[in-house]
Amino acid sequence: MPFTGTARGIRKATHAHGAGESGLGKLIELHAVNGAGDVMITIALASTVFFSVPTDEARGRVALYLAITMAPFTLLAPVIGPLLDRLPHGRRAAMAGSMLARALLALVLSGAVVSGSLELYPAALGVLVASKAYGVVRSAVVPRLLPTGFSLVKANSRVTLAGLLATGAAAPIGAGLQSLGPRWPLFGAFTLYVAGMFLSFSMPHKVDSAKGESKALLAADEEHLHGPAKRTERQRRPGLRTVGPAVTHALGANASLKCLSGFLIFFLAFLLREHPMTGQSAAVSLGIVGVAAGAGNALGTAVGAWLKARAPEVIIVTVVAVVLGVAITSAIFFGALMTACLAAFAGFAQALSKLSLDATIQRDVPEAVRTSAFARSETLLQVAWVVGGAIGIALPLNGALGLSVAAAIVAVGWLTTVRGLLAAARRSGPVRSARVA
Repeated sequence: MPFTGTARGIRKATHAHGAGESGLGKLIELHAVNGAGDVMITIALASTVFFSVPTDEARGRVALYLAITMAPFTLLAPVIGPLLDRLPHGRRAAMAGSMLARALLALVLSGAVVSGSLELYPAALGVLVASKAYGVVRSAVVPRLLPTGFSLVKANSRVTLAGLLATGAAAPIGAGLQSLGPRWPLFGAFTLYVAGMFLSFSMPHKVDSAKGESKALLAADEEHLHGPAKRTERQRRPGLRTVGPAVTHALGANASLKCLSGFLIFFLAFLLREHPMTGQSAAVSLGIVGVAAGAGNALGTAVGAWLKARAPEVIIVTVVAVVLGVAITSAIFFGALMTACLAAFAGFAQALSKLSLDATIQRDVPEAVRTSAFARSETLLQVAWVVGGAIGIALPLNGALGLSVAAAIVAVGWLTTVRGLLAAARRSGPVRSARVA
């Protein structure tokens, strides 16, 4: 049967090179289901909040969406990582709970998108929080599922690429369901999330193990770096450990790219709806930019796996500098082509920079606090995305002005971290870089 043949081919790909024996293949499949479900939700909400009304009203609706969902999430996101640190023995249950919560909220949304009731906004907030909680737990789980000979960056590349491919495959299906009615993509999301709930419990029991783990502190000052060695009699077991300067600088650069991503999504959505590309509709214009960003993200993921995270600090400095140059060029020579190029380069840089951040954490953070470091860094990146989105929705619809702001966002992140990243790369040396590979 074609369906079973396809399923077998997917299982063979996800379980290759020892991923099946380690359990990583299960996580790859779960993340693919997660990405497909999230894109169904996105299609349903975009059609309801964005495309169904005139531009001015849509801006008001999206502003309301940001105020009711994103603003509370900015307050809740810093709590997600520390809260999940307290549940190290229930990671499978936490991911399953995230899937179940989104499945139930998808049913609530299926009624709200038809009636237009205000319950759409708190339900959307719930979906957002559950989705980010899943992302934090997933980052903490990956180090426990590494096959023999796999680096963390390679494992994350596989997981991320599976999510991107599933998102690309589910997007046209979601659009087709949307043509049947606004509820149908949400019914599709419900089905996917229920499947994801069962997949969560199919992962190995070792993902729930927290043996030898402790908490991480996203700081790099001398007091924390040397705190454990100089602790007093009253401080026998410090609860927080530092992650080191290389990680904090890499995280700062990644935060600027994440902020850029949130900004471009919201700003270009309204800009291209009001001023679509020449000869194209607003939906097609947004689709072109979305495809460019997705293609860049997939290429960055593939290149990250190929480079094997050699000198990750240099990679981060390079890709952020390239994005800064493209953003400045796009602001000066604003047009459809340059906008699509910026989206593609931003997607490429975000993927490659995030993989390099993962490699830096793998190299510099002790295993005892590594999962906590992943959880806290993921939370900070999501907050940066929310901040960028808020800037994008508030800015006037002027293309040159918007892309100038985009360049400023990247410049701040690059200029404040480049010196520290290059210094960290020199301190790491060729031996440590080779060990990461």
